Amino acid sequence: MTAPISPATAAALPEQTVRTLDKAERGERLNAAEIESLYSLPLPEVAGVANALRLMRRDPDTVTFLIDRNINYTNVCNVGCNFCAFYRTKRQKDSYTLDYQEISAKIVELEEVGGTRILLQGGVNPELGLDYYTGLLRHVKANHPTIRIDAFSPEEVLFMEKNFGMDLDTLLDTLIDAGLDGLPGAGGEILEDDVRARAAPARIRSEDWFRIIDAAQRKGLYTIATMVIGFGETFAQRTSHLLKIREQQDKATRDYGGNGFSGFAMWTLQTEHTRLHGKAPGATAHEYLQQLSVARIALDNFVNIQASWPAQGFKVAQAALYYGANDLGSTMLEENVVSAAGGGGRHKATVRELVRIAVDAGFTPAIRNSRFEIIAWPDVQAELGRHASNPEEARAVGAAG
Repeated sequence: MTAPISPATAAALPEQTVRTLDKAERGERLNAAEIESLYSLPLPEVAGVANALRLMRRDPDTVTFLIDRNINYTNVCNVGCNFCAFYRTKRQKDSYTLDYQEISAKIVELEEVGGTRILLQGGVNPELGLDYYTGLLRHVKANHPTIRIDAFSPEEVLFMEKNFGMDLDTLLDTLIDAGLDGLPGAGGEILEDDVRARAAPARIRSEDWFRIIDAAQRKGLYTIATMVIGFGETFAQRTSHLLKIREQQDKATRDYGGNGFSGFAMWTLQTEHTRLHGKAPGATAHEYLQQLSVARIALDNFVNIQASWPAQGFKVAQAALYYGANDLGSTMLEENVVSAAGGGGRHKATVRELVRIAVDAGFTPAIRNSRFEIIAWPDVQAELGRHASNPEEARAVGAAG
């Protein structure tokens, strides 16, 4: 635990604020007003509590990361989110849909460096039939049996429901039978519909997002909670988002044998090449670290909180390990969505680089699977002894999420 709030700091803060911080540091559940009040406090005080809770809830000496790959099987999409620079219409020259062999080639590169999972996501492409999706899942399972498939965001699942005339349970059962292991957390952003309507009028609404996530959890699928800040949302709306995913986690823990969200991942909105450029404020590194700390405190039923280096860069991600995060996400061979919007400046990381971030911050790095279970301990001396020009760097693998 961190040291108690200093007398000088306590004297400068309202009594109710000090009680809220004390309550949070004891690991007790905060209500909406208490969570919202954290945004007005000095960040070092909030971060200290968040770090103390991180040390309580996860191995205090270990920082984890995942070796995986994010494969965007199509960039054709008819949703047209204002904050997305990745999507294309089918008439644009650079639109694409990957065939199974192209996807297999990407997975082979992942297998060669010890990867264990693919995130398989794409645009909402009305040209694709159900057989494309089920055939793809079966192809991957047959040809890459060691690779876990976490595929199709709630937005894509909603499209399939509507386009194929299937009820949600039948659809998910069909995808599971074909090889689906879990759903990515994409499409969460801020789960407040007035924010969503301004940013993307055709975007999946929060009710459907939770309905699909709930069904996936009920069926034993992997899920992860996500958040994107910087749309111009208020602190009250950020608080509401956290409370909604906390409530869903309570439900899954109670009703689905603990098969709730495996973790929480958050990043900042990138707008440079989107229609929101100049209209949405985005978020600074300070805001990112603040929100991460608040999330660690508010989400008392979450063990794993992930830092985001693609959006904020390596240095901020390293700092995040003292603001509530216990995980560095994953390495990346390709990243198409955040990079298209101009985020971060870095869209590749090697095992060596993530090991370096963890070690330099004072932690022991560990390689995990998608459910945050440790599967290997990298040879730190061997990794850090490699020169930066090692071919591994050009072969960096994985995805965030």
